[in-house]
Amino acid sequence: MKVDISKRIKYWRKEKGITQDALAKKADIPYTTLAKIESKIVTNPRMDTLLKIAVGLDITIDELMTE
Repeated sequence: MKVDISKRIKYWRKEKGITQDALAKKADIPYTTLAKIESKIVTNPRMDTLLKIAVGLDITIDELMTE
């Protein structure tokens, strides 16, 4: 089963109580990249981007990728 990465990122971001802008800064990625991933404009983000998002959320990549 394919993980809905946009849903997982939103879940963890809200769980941590941070905005898209704050997460983009913590993950050192452009705000527009994060917004496009969360809104499903980008459906297959690069692994290095996902790793940065996981670090920004202070979680493991496994936690990000597992329902």
